Amino acid sequence: MPSEQALKFHQIIDANIDTETNCQLHYAGNFLGIKLQKLLDIGHYISAGMVSFARGLNDTPKIVALLLAIQGLSIKLGMIAVAIGIAIGGLLNARRIAETMGKKITPMSHGQGFAANLVTGFMVIFASRLGVPVSTTHVSVGSLFGIGLITGKADKKVISQILLSWLLTLPVAAMLSAMAYWFFNLI
Repeated sequence: MPSEQALKFHQIIDANIDTETNCQLHYAGNFLGIKLQKLLDIGHYISAGMVSFARGLNDTPKIVALLLAIQGLSIKLGMIAVAIGIAIGGLLNARRIAETMGKKITPMSHGQGFAANLVTGFMVIFASRLGVPVSTTHVSVGSLFGIGLITGKADKKVISQILLSWLLTLPVAAMLSAMAYWFFNLI
């Protein structure tokens, strides 16, 4: 029978407080003599550029449609009107949308952010190639939903709020358009 001394064990819990940067997940190892974290960071920058390219590729036809819609103005005034509209929209909502996408839907590692960017970029470019006018933001949020659901860390309240806003957008826009059409036909 083992002695009492042999059955004793000690459990030590050690915790350190450090900066957020040092507490984040980092990828270790090398590939062709380059640190994996450095490769991932470079890939993440490239994938962010890919999403920016995809946004421009997909949004340019929408901007041209706006220019055609306000064809009563000169092309110069039309472009200025579209630029002002985009700038005002960006100033009013861009920060809130970026914070929701970057922090509120789900916590992510560098690799998960890279994966979300790649999926968003490829899907928007593919949709643009087919002539389908998708929202880059919607595709990106969908990528983040997927990561959050797989990791189990998604904020279900935030996701349900976003989904509700998506479901309400179409019927509300249709109703407002019908009312505007009716009003302008009275004139």
